[in-house]
Amino acid sequence: MDSQDNYPYTPLVFKYFLLLFAFSILLLVRLFWPFLPILVLSYLLTGIFRPAYHLLRRRLSSVPASLLTCLLVVLVVFLPLVFFVVTLSHEAFALYQAGKGVNLGLRLRELIEGNAIVHDTRAVLADFGIVIEPDSFSQWLSGLAKVAGMLLYDHASAWAANIMGFVVKFFIMIIVIFFLLIDHERLVDFMLRLSPLPEEQKRSLIRKFDDIAWAVLIGNGVSGLIQGTLGGIAFAIFGLGSPVLWAGIMGVLAFLPIFGIGLVLVPAAFLLLAKGKIASCVVLLLFYMVVTFSIEHIVKPKMVSEGAKMHTLLALLSIIGGLSVFGIMGIVYGPLIVTAFLSLAEIYLGTYDEHVRVSNGGTPPAPADWR
Repeated sequence: MDSQDNYPYTPLVFKYFLLLFAFSILLLVRLFWPFLPILVLSYLLTGIFRPAYHLLRRRLSSVPASLLTCLLVVLVVFLPLVFFVVTLSHEAFALYQAGKGVNLGLRLRELIEGNAIVHDTRAVLADFGIVIEPDSFSQWLSGLAKVAGMLLYDHASAWAANIMGFVVKFFIMIIVIFFLLIDHERLVDFMLRLSPLPEEQKRSLIRKFDDIAWAVLIGNGVSGLIQGTLGGIAFAIFGLGSPVLWAGIMGVLAFLPIFGIGLVLVPAAFLLLAKGKIASCVVLLLFYMVVTFSIEHIVKPKMVSEGAKMHTLLALLSIIGGLSVFGIMGIVYGPLIVTAFLSLAEIYLGTYDEHVRVSNGGTPPAPADWR
């Protein structure tokens, strides 16, 4: 006789088991919560570097192939990131010192008062009752530089000073990536078996998350890296100062649809105009339009699959909301959360809502798509 026959199944037993299982899940989440950013990044980076792992698996066993792939992650991700953080901390501190001192405010005031274009603009605005005082405007710009520089310096210097903690976290991430490369299929199958959803719906959710992860880290990530690098080069060419600092800022802003690196390059172009460099201003604006159009409309669509596309408004709100709630990791968390909602809503509208309407004698609605 089967052992299950000696232990009869009842709804009460099942409910008790579900209670214990849910409690264990809560404890597990609480246990792993401090490692959530590491685990999420590890999973996303594993998906990105899996083609390299499979290429190595043609000639090597799983362990050496995974070790070499992890070494590739260190060379491609860790070393450039350390260099960027150290350089960023120096340039951010220099910007803070410039904003803190009186020289920046004086230079800005002299620039504004001595520029003919600014003088004519002030005269036109004065006819409409809008008075702009150069002293207050220069103080505002100086204060803005001071605040922005200090904010960036605090974060960058904290990363650089706590380099040991950063190395430890990255080492943990490499260990996670090492085992994920080897046991990725087993982990996915285990998670899918825990879900009571139909097999096709479970696989669909996994595909959606893989697509959005690829879109965020490869599509938006590479596009942001290209735009930030080109913007930093432009800052160096036009002598605008702190090219690495502004390249990093533009690399993050490039994730934002509609605005993007224009939040930095357009004010920089007007700064050149205030200096009387009209040709440089026009060239910088043309540079911004060419880079944005080529990246956003040519490069990024080729790198991001159709299934990973998201409505512009949702993409904008997901990134801004993610940054406000989760910090810099919100760039990843925001789109993932919205993707989870959209995928579940798509499953509901395509399966359960239609089933309910048909069972009630109605007609199924047309599918709604906010992507």
